[in-house]
Amino acid sequence: MFALFAAIVVLMVWGRLRHDIVAFGGVIAGTLLGVVPVEETFSGFAHPAVITVALVLVVSAGLIRTGAINALARVLSDPDLPVSLHVLRLGLVGALLSAVMNNVTALALLMPVDVATARKAGRAAGLTLMALAFATILGGMLTLIGTPPNLIVSSFRAEAMGAPFGFFDFAYAGGIVAVSGLLFVAFVGWRFVPQRDDSGVAEDAEARMRDYVAELVVPDDSKSIDKTKADMRKAIEKLGASLVAVKRRGRRVYGAPAGIVLVVGDILLIEATPTLLEEVRVEMQLAYPDGLSADAPRISLAGEAMVEFVVTDNSRIVGRTARQARLAVDHDSVLLGILRRDRTLTDNLRDTRILAGDILLVLIPETAEESIADALRLLPLNRRESVTMEKRALGAVVMFALAIAAVSLGLVTMPVALGAVVVGYVLTRVLGIEDLYEHIDWPVIVLLAALIPLGMAMDSTGASGLVAVALAQATEGLPAWVGLLVLMVSTMFISDVLNNNATAILAAPVGIRLAETTGTNPDAYLMGVAIAASCAFLTPIGHQNNTIVMGPGSYRFSDYWRMGLPLEAIVVAVGLPAILVFWPL
Repeated sequence: MFALFAAIVVLMVWGRLRHDIVAFGGVIAGTLLGVVPVEETFSGFAHPAVITVALVLVVSAGLIRTGAINALARVLSDPDLPVSLHVLRLGLVGALLSAVMNNVTALALLMPVDVATARKAGRAAGLTLMALAFATILGGMLTLIGTPPNLIVSSFRAEAMGAPFGFFDFAYAGGIVAVSGLLFVAFVGWRFVPQRDDSGVAEDAEARMRDYVAELVVPDDSKSIDKTKADMRKAIEKLGASLVAVKRRGRRVYGAPAGIVLVVGDILLIEATPTLLEEVRVEMQLAYPDGLSADAPRISLAGEAMVEFVVTDNSRIVGRTARQARLAVDHDSVLLGILRRDRTLTDNLRDTRILAGDILLVLIPETAEESIADALRLLPLNRRESVTMEKRALGAVVMFALAIAAVSLGLVTMPVALGAVVVGYVLTRVLGIEDLYEHIDWPVIVLLAALIPLGMAMDSTGASGLVAVALAQATEGLPAWVGLLVLMVSTMFISDVLNNNATAILAAPVGIRLAETTGTNPDAYLMGVAIAASCAFLTPIGHQNNTIVMGPGSYRFSDYWRMGLPLEAIVVAVGLPAILVFWPL
């Protein structure tokens, strides 16, 4: 077992092979070597921790799709705030989101907000992105589903002691660590990040995104009704887009901006990227046109997406207009924008003849991209922007909240509760069937499923017991908490160079055996492992969130320890006493 794990660790640190491939190869090798029972080889794929991770990703996708989380994120963009308060506010929201959803997803939601805020404030995004990444990692320690190491540690407790940890058991010690860490990164830590002139790769990439001029309609339930053109222009520019014109009954409305008051059916010409266009639509409560009548809002009961298509020489739409091609009637789609030779067309899009080489921004049913491309002989580009179904946000949030409440009260297990939410999202069309598989991070699932049997074998072969005995002997004669300290520091160091999930699987059995050897409370050691495995702040490879911000923040490998080292010291200094208070040895 020691030789096998050594090989797995070396290959993972080497980085030439994906971690999931290394782990899967490791469990196969363990079976062939006889240390993993044949009947246990693939048992990890049915493990509750693995199922829960997959379901959390799907539920997170549903919450994002309804705009429930994105609306909160948009409120947080204030370029006038001092950096410390900006990091504190955004980091606090990121930490709370990470407590109830995958922390990678939480970072993915808030990173564009941070980048956009930095651009508006005239500072490098790299100044705050690392702090945001660390905050979302810290928030994962608050609940059972906040981060996979918590699920892994809980599953080991269930195996050893007959019952897993409760949903909020991690919040006692983990909450104190998270608050302390968040205060550090907000008021002190971000100052340790090197500032470089080349920061802002993400801003540059965003600036290179194609702008379109698209029409948005004022529906009868919009908050934009009775607003002046000047007010709308100011609000839309604050979101990063531009208001080109207002049309009423097919004609542009001219006059003093303060004198033009919006009414139902008005059409706003918005210049923006597809992402910003959707943000403006949701924030200002506007609607896309239905494709037949410009001033009629589109009503759709299914998921939609904005897709860019390139018109080729043999496309069936060349020389025809969207109306002539029956785009709305035959394909249930709406032409939103046309880009021609780097020039954005701005008016009467449905009656504009389409030429070869044009790039079309089209609103389509989510599952229709391939059929429309084939039918019209168009070439789809890679980027697609899902359209928010904001009217289903309340129902999605209520279902998720009920599931969390049921788990907290002990009425049902976490996988069953999340499974019920997923079924509810499908039945209410928050998610389509294909979304259930598209939003699962399969490499992470395979990694967990392969490592869990190896972790069990680490225990069953006695390997973890030997490590525990060695730790007990090394701290013999010293207070019991010293052994917990050594375990936490060792786990944290391994997590910095190895995947945090793999580290939790390695360290959890050692913690249980160390408790047996010393005759102390195993819960204290398991909590120590959960906190330490999650807190990988020294390198960009210890946690996915660290890796995600490396490019957008223009960070180097050596940048992370500057904020990460004192943060890890704070985690140990605060976490160890907290564990001893709530989970005494």
